[in-house]
Amino acid sequence: MITATSTGREITPFRIEIPQADVDDLRARLAGARWPTDLPGVGWDYGVPVAYLRELADHWLHHYDWRAWEARLNAHPQFTTEIDGQTVHFLHVRSADDDALPIVLTHGWPGSVVEFLDVVEPLSRDFHLVIPSIPGFGFSGPTRDTGWDVKRTARAWAELMRRLGYDRYGAQGGDWGSSISRELGIVDAEHVVGVHLNMLLTFPDGDPSGLTDEDFERLARHDGFEDMSGYMRIQSTRPHTLAYGLHDSPVGQLAWIVEKFKEWTDSADRPDDAVDRDLLLTNVSVYWFTGTAGSSARLYKESAKAWGRVTPSTTPTGVAVFPREIAPPVRRIGERTNNITHWTEFDRGGHFAAMEQPELFTRDVRAFFKNFKAM
Repeated sequence: MITATSTGREITPFRIEIPQADVDDLRARLAGARWPTDLPGVGWDYGVPVAYLRELADHWLHHYDWRAWEARLNAHPQFTTEIDGQTVHFLHVRSADDDALPIVLTHGWPGSVVEFLDVVEPLSRDFHLVIPSIPGFGFSGPTRDTGWDVKRTARAWAELMRRLGYDRYGAQGGDWGSSISRELGIVDAEHVVGVHLNMLLTFPDGDPSGLTDEDFERLARHDGFEDMSGYMRIQSTRPHTLAYGLHDSPVGQLAWIVEKFKEWTDSADRPDDAVDRDLLLTNVSVYWFTGTAGSSARLYKESAKAWGRVTPSTTPTGVAVFPREIAPPVRRIGERTNNITHWTEFDRGGHFAAMEQPELFTRDVRAFFKNFKAM
């Protein structure tokens, strides 16, 4: 629940204060959940196993402490402002070094600002951090009108950084955050010194020249993403129809998100092999308490018309490649439309890099942006 709003160009302090009635309602719904039947011996092949989700829901009900995690989020300065008719929520953590380079960090779906909780402290030693919730997501949601696609969000971020007085800054993101950060480097190239991505889509472009056998092997792995893309087809066509179930059932919301944390992380048998269980549940809780299952899914529909169209970027770009990324990037293809000046391959980690491997993530972000600090 948003406890403070802003109008015009005002920036208003914000605290997360979920009413106890909402916490009690969540617990009552979890306690009264109806469970489907399961098939023996199929594991995750048909979706999230009932036994696993019942265990996770039981932990959410009996052992998870929302108030503790709410306090952890509130330990960081938060604000809201209105940009282009939409409330934008963001964390703003300034470094002790007044001359530090500002970086705007952008999450994706099914993520939130929770993705960055483990990297705020180490990164803020060297950088001023601005961590916004994408319009339609979490405490920036729901959106009030149509048209909130990647470009509109990037323009909003440019305005946000201008309001904060940052004339020169970097951008970082994964998932939708990678698209938004990359677009920000295009629409505000005069002020964005560099873009760091932990996801870069480099789908086959019909030009095989210069590609190695290893490149073709990586491209072949993109076929696996197609097998997992049912969620994307639904959210890019009928996000509101899906939202009824997710908005009304915390178990439904949990399953919809947890499946992605299993498929996209460097996990063995269950998503909490890769991501702390309570951190994962905090991310799900943000979706639940803000009622943004539907409005966050709209980003897929709003952006679908631009899929496959890549605008070349001249902004210096760093790429961190984690092996369990959804569709691992091919540098030779990426270089055709990006000014790639930094490329790191890691031996562990997946799609949610800041949650899975916060130390590796922090190290690479720092290594890339250190080149711009003294400029």
